Amino acid sequence: MFHLDPTQAVLQHVVKPPASPPGVLSDLAAAIADQPGDRVYSDTVFTGVARAVEIVLLVVTGLVVFSVNGGDTLLSALTALGVVAVAEAIMSGLKLHGLSAYRIGADQMWKFAFAWTAAFAVLSLIVLLFDRSEALSRTFVAAFWAAGLVAGLVWRAALHLLVVHLSKAGKFRRRSVIVGGGKDAEPLIASMMVAKDDFVLLGLFDDRKDERSPESVASVQKLGKVAELIEFARRTRVDLVIVSMPLLAEHRVLDMLRQLWVLPVDIRLSAHMSKLKFTRKAYSYIGGIPVFDMADLPISDWNLVFKWLFDKVVAVSALILLSPIMIATAVAIKLESKGPVFFRQKRHGFNNQLIEIWKFRSMRVDALDANATKLVSKNDPRVTRVGSFIRKTSIDELPQLFNVLVGELSIVGPRPHALAAKANDQLYYEAVEGYFARHRVKPGMTGWAQIHGWRGETDTVDKIMQRVTHDLYYIENWSLWLDLKIVLLTPISLITQRNNAF
Repeated sequence: MFHLDPTQAVLQHVVKPPASPPGVLSDLAAAIADQPGDRVYSDTVFTGVARAVEIVLLVVTGLVVFSVNGGDTLLSALTALGVVAVAEAIMSGLKLHGLSAYRIGADQMWKFAFAWTAAFAVLSLIVLLFDRSEALSRTFVAAFWAAGLVAGLVWRAALHLLVVHLSKAGKFRRRSVIVGGGKDAEPLIASMMVAKDDFVLLGLFDDRKDERSPESVASVQKLGKVAELIEFARRTRVDLVIVSMPLLAEHRVLDMLRQLWVLPVDIRLSAHMSKLKFTRKAYSYIGGIPVFDMADLPISDWNLVFKWLFDKVVAVSALILLSPIMIATAVAIKLESKGPVFFRQKRHGFNNQLIEIWKFRSMRVDALDANATKLVSKNDPRVTRVGSFIRKTSIDELPQLFNVLVGELSIVGPRPHALAAKANDQLYYEAVEGYFARHRVKPGMTGWAQIHGWRGETDTVDKIMQRVTHDLYYIENWSLWLDLKIVLLTPISLITQRNNAF
């Protein structure tokens, strides 16, 4: 499997000529990109929630049955948990969890009944061998089996109807595009059409212009070149990019990856054209087509849920704890100079989308620079006395907690930069290869770069390169523990580091 290390890409291409403007979309591609995308659900999260509900339902059923019997509460709880744990293990072996299982009606019903009965067979054997004092009533063990069977079958029937309904409504469909075209893409397209509840194919992108890449393949339209795919994925949600090229076309594949890895998408390399055969575990599958996993969305599924919760809990807690400082700052700004307390500035957010962040105003009203065409430097006359203090202590950033609450920022992530910010008279994305890969995750109030001293002025290519390198490290190594570590180290870094904001 080919591997492209994003950090190495940055280090090997520090300076490059000014970037070409984004690819101009064709009328067809623009029309598709402008169509509103439906809200979809993560199949992983949905399956996890469905499984948790089933476990709780069966355990509660057991506790209710045993409470009616009036037996030992602790023994009842342990018995219910034990039976459900065994049943769940058997169901996992039978692959009874997942959208494909939930979509099947009668087949999953009898398999559930088998797993539930098998779990009670294990319980009955344990009772027969070890429960000489008959602490567990045989009658109510049978009642638990019957009640759990009915509850489980009713739940499974309701879950089946729900998943079928959501699937037909497109709530699990991954918006996908194929890179590559011609006859080689036909089997892949056919496989995705069969799995239409899981995928919606938006179109093809291919740099070739000859007969090997016609304008339409199996009724799927060619929307443009790979460079235009980058602009397309920033105009509309794309979840999955499938590269349909032979494994032997190493240079073409690597070239595609170098262009596409800046996007927040899953990238897969189709293996259906390869004569090399690997074990089944080496592949993942799209429909019936084997693919290699080349790149994954950095934060997805349950990780996205956990990060969302982390952001909201920390933001609310910080607003409560820091509200006296924020109120005092607002008063000090008003007392020193006329004008608004807050300063708003447009910056690039997730997937290059524009967001408007909030800050406490630190500059004179007549010197405000919304586009940051001139970076703030040491002893900058545009900065007020209050502004100088709140910039050095990063108090000016605290209003961005409201950006976190509305979902535009995370507590931790790559810091968003002003649109016109430059290093050595070059826009940041012109100066550093792979700069936009920072936007594969939501930007943050603080980050890995900031706690390592890369705060403040970024007036040279080396400084912005260091920020990007640290940001890419964070993205590739993200975990909730890393976020917590950065949050805890941020106040310390404000005190100990020299390279702070002016």
